[in-house]
Amino acid sequence: MNRKTLSLAIAVAMFPALAWAQDAQPAAAATTPASNRPATLDTVTVTARKREETLQEVPVAVTAFTAEALDKLGVDDLSDLDTQVPNLTLYAARGSNSTITAYIRGVGQSDPLWGVDPGVGLYLDDVYIARPQGGLLDVFDVERVEVLRGPQGTLYGKNTVGGAIKYISRPLTTDVTGFGSVTIGNYGQRDIKAAVGGGLGGNDALRARISVADLHRDGFGENVITGDDVSDKDVTAWRLNIGAYVTDDFNLQLAFDHLDDTSGVRGAQMILPNRFDTLLTPATGPFLPMADRYDVRNGMPNVNDTTMLGVSLAANYKFSDDLSLKYVFAKRESDTDTNIDFDTTPDKIADVHALYSDQQISHELQVNYDAGGRARGVMGIYYFDGEAGGQVQNNFFNLSFGDTQGTVFTTSTAFYADWTFDLTEKLKLDVGARYTDEDKHAVVLNRCYSSATFATPIDCTPLNPNDDTAVARFNKTINFKNTSPKISLDYDITPDIMVYGSFSRGFKSGGYNIRAQATIAPTSANPFNDEQVDSYEVGAKMGLLDQSLFLNLSAFHNKYEDIQLSVFTALPGGGFFGDFTNAGKGTVDGLEVEYQWLPSSSWVISGNLAYLDARYDEFLYFDTNPAVRRTVDIADEQDFTNAPKFSGALNVEWRTQLANMGNLSARVSYAYQSEVTATTEIIRATVPPVAPFGAPPITQDGYGLVNAGVTWALDDHWTFSLLGTNLADKEYKTTGYNLNQALGVYTGFYGPPRQVSLTAKYEF
Repeated sequence: MNRKTLSLAIAVAMFPALAWAQDAQPAAAATTPASNRPATLDTVTVTARKREETLQEVPVAVTAFTAEALDKLGVDDLSDLDTQVPNLTLYAARGSNSTITAYIRGVGQSDPLWGVDPGVGLYLDDVYIARPQGGLLDVFDVERVEVLRGPQGTLYGKNTVGGAIKYISRPLTTDVTGFGSVTIGNYGQRDIKAAVGGGLGGNDALRARISVADLHRDGFGENVITGDDVSDKDVTAWRLNIGAYVTDDFNLQLAFDHLDDTSGVRGAQMILPNRFDTLLTPATGPFLPMADRYDVRNGMPNVNDTTMLGVSLAANYKFSDDLSLKYVFAKRESDTDTNIDFDTTPDKIADVHALYSDQQISHELQVNYDAGGRARGVMGIYYFDGEAGGQVQNNFFNLSFGDTQGTVFTTSTAFYADWTFDLTEKLKLDVGARYTDEDKHAVVLNRCYSSATFATPIDCTPLNPNDDTAVARFNKTINFKNTSPKISLDYDITPDIMVYGSFSRGFKSGGYNIRAQATIAPTSANPFNDEQVDSYEVGAKMGLLDQSLFLNLSAFHNKYEDIQLSVFTALPGGGFFGDFTNAGKGTVDGLEVEYQWLPSSSWVISGNLAYLDARYDEFLYFDTNPAVRRTVDIADEQDFTNAPKFSGALNVEWRTQLANMGNLSARVSYAYQSEVTATTEIIRATVPPVAPFGAPPITQDGYGLVNAGVTWALDDHWTFSLLGTNLADKEYKTTGYNLNQALGVYTGFYGPPRQVSLTAKYEF
């Protein structure tokens, strides 16, 4: 294919960096009116296969966003990419601003339970981030962001079943470069971002770069009882990279990153009144849903703090022009202290205080071979050692007090290889495999207490034959082994059209449910199985109409086995506990279209369309009702979470050159998503039956969002941007809690309201 001119073909639904330089135009264009000249796309290099390639060379579905594109789209954090990648769902978790929830093609993990691997892998400069807390990274001083769709089993640090998101920082340079930007907006937004880097002391062999971000915003709502801001933002983050380029063939790069999120809790809107309020406060009756979707009347303290710290060391050695070696060591740790007022009232119906703490160490040794011949590839060894723990204190009705506490230790060793063979000048074969050996060791202690001080354990299950105050007490280890193959063929029909077909397998290890209630439901202390996705995909990457139209297509068929789900299981006689189980199996079929059209140098039209048909073939659930007490298949009753059937985006940008005043561009974007099921909570088989107090899953009807922006690049240094998001102020739920049957809780968390901001940026 014509790699250079098509390199941005798949980077659609964003506004690419366009080469405005006239020397990039064909000579014949000199007599053509500027508005009719075709624009020339800059080359974007990605590392989707752990080696540098242009986007169109990669026979996988990958979307890349350059720093310029991220600025034009007004991407503040990774969740802002949600509509700009086909079949991607990305948002802040239920009670937090910086905990990530990510789904790709219907595969993900919505419960930030410790010891459970995410379905979509997140990488910061090639370092895998194991926990979702702090994972919703703010975008500043970034080189690009890559989103890979489908299983990533043969290349990336930790095997993932759904896909991977790579956040890549600005590289180190010898020249001194940097920027500073200030953003102000409604809701009191006031953001400061800055970075500077280059050679140290005039020595090109020693380089460094430091980046900082101080991000603040008032709340979208307030706690009407305390006056505290709700859904506000208060984040400070920084990164420091230091590089020692010892020789032309050997360098060391040391990186530090830190995040401190002291934002308050996110506001959850009560959708249905909590019927237990009438029992607790019969004189006043139940609290009714509030008019504003962000206002709350929570009775718990407004605490939702997360800190994250990471350090990594990368050593690169070039044996020859054909062979290079890379070693990456990384250590990360994070702590979270948060309050979750499930009932959103001053009453103590369901008040939860959660403490999370984790740390991880990883090593990766990678060898890259490319002699310019018919074969090239990468081989690697990956080792991960993680410790995730915490304590969750539950206060139900100010009568029942219990906690979940424990630690999950994970050790994982993997060997991988991925090689490309040029069978002919047009036909290429890519084969890969990954072997994983992983241990999950869980130490769990769940107990009941006499009061909200959580100081004196009591026996809350008098019929427990062991006479133990713990409802779950175990120390267990389970091992998982897996071999995940990958094979693909791609063929250049013409220099501008490539087609491909692939098979890949994704694997996610199982583990233990740290919320187990083993005295009444003994099976909850048993391990849940590993999860596997077999993905079949065909696609095409095309440049049409003399390179003015880029069209990329993909169709996939996924067989999803032993789907891991977090559910709430009812207990005989009332009550419930949080279960983590294998639901069964499902089938996910989908189509994706990414397009970009450049009718002239003044216009860019881009976007994406996606179709997703995700369905359970089997959903096994153990019904605890004494009248049933057996496993039942409820596949017909359940929908996949975060799997809208239709979604898409349309972006239109107009730009022009101003006489002696730089460049001006204006854009408008529209994104649509059809109805989606936002939660998977299930409570069945209680007495009385479900019907009187049951409620359907939290869902969101189809909706559209309108964004717009104007960017004025005054010169090589100054840029001014006016951006608006959700301009129609659409109300839409991203997730929620459905605990209506046991606790009367039925709430929804909403996406951001209309926001407008103005940014001034200076680069040097």
